[in-house]
Amino acid sequence: MPPPSLAAQLARAERAKKLNAALLTAPLFLFLLLTFLGPIGALLTKSFVDTDLAEALPRVTQQIKRWDGRALPDEATFAALIEDVRAARAAGTLAPAATRLNYDVSGFRSLMFSTGRQLPESLDAPARDTLLAIDAKWGETRTWGAIARAAGPTTSLFLLAAVDLKRTAEGSIVGAPREEAIFVRVLGRTFAISTAVTVLCLLLGYPLAYVLATLPARTANALLVLVLLPFWTSLLVRTSAWIVLLQHEGVINSALLQGGLIDIPLEMLYRRAAVYTAMTHVLLPFMVLPLYAVMRTIPPVHMRAALSLGARPLAAFWRVYAPQTLPGVGAGVLMVFIQALGYYITPALVGGPDDQMLSYFVAFYASKTINWGMAASLSLSLLAATIAMYFVYDRLVGIDKIRMG
Repeated sequence: MPPPSLAAQLARAERAKKLNAALLTAPLFLFLLLTFLGPIGALLTKSFVDTDLAEALPRVTQQIKRWDGRALPDEATFAALIEDVRAARAAGTLAPAATRLNYDVSGFRSLMFSTGRQLPESLDAPARDTLLAIDAKWGETRTWGAIARAAGPTTSLFLLAAVDLKRTAEGSIVGAPREEAIFVRVLGRTFAISTAVTVLCLLLGYPLAYVLATLPARTANALLVLVLLPFWTSLLVRTSAWIVLLQHEGVINSALLQGGLIDIPLEMLYRRAAVYTAMTHVLLPFMVLPLYAVMRTIPPVHMRAALSLGARPLAAFWRVYAPQTLPGVGAGVLMVFIQALGYYITPALVGGPDDQMLSYFVAFYASKTINWGMAASLSLSLLAATIAMYFVYDRLVGIDKIRMG
């Protein structure tokens, strides 16, 4: 048998190398899958998976699927609802179903519990008449439309609500009432605050990184420690420090009053400016570090050559030096903007009601109202924004163009 060719040997060696690399990274991938990707994926499925009502009220959710959404459902659907409410009330599973329906139509929880309490032990009249006698809302298509939309196994309720839309009983998509349509506005506010903080970090971080990159290595390393100091302090502690500085009787107001510069304390806390200041302070190192890493790799002879050829200092900087720092600018902007999108603690502590970002509402629905569907849908909005930002950056700058010193 002839020995394998050189190409076959190289291919075999390459396969062995890839297998070894896969085996080495398998524990890390498994760890990320179990502790990061798995939990996030499970949460995001709550935005469209909807089985709570079908588990608690199985008969009516099957019957309602035959309903056209125009007139009231038939007698069999009314009877199925009565049977399900009785069974769910006896099993103690009526609360999750009522809560799920209340997400769609306010007041549905009270309607379900009052209906369960007032149902007679035996039906002496048609099921429709019995329910209408208990509450006239059972004679509204809006009520039955909520049951139809929650019949599962999937739903568009939360995804539509995250963009201020809702589905009618007939199945058409319409805008949410003005008093409920807040999430598009909050998403726009989140992008506006994140963009402003990113611009501030770039304006402050670029000259700082330039100074660090042009200093001798020993001096630059000592100053770089000061840039890294915020990483050694808790985010909550840093934000609380800004509260001490900016509050009505805080350090800044006290100093200004003692210096005679103001007569009454300034209102600096719970303002948009306070959010910008605190978030910029926290995120500035994430802009400085990639800029510094890129600037350290730019040879100083490039600027000297441009100057020796007759270019003015400012023109030499913008046409020779600045374009070479674009990978660092792109990396810093990407890191700061993506992190700013998900900020919760800082705006919640130093901002006012009109300064809260989308992550505040994610936390509100996850911990206060326990509405996992809305929390997951709003989280999906942030994830989509992050992925979109990544692809925009990759298109404009390119991930492979980042040079980290």
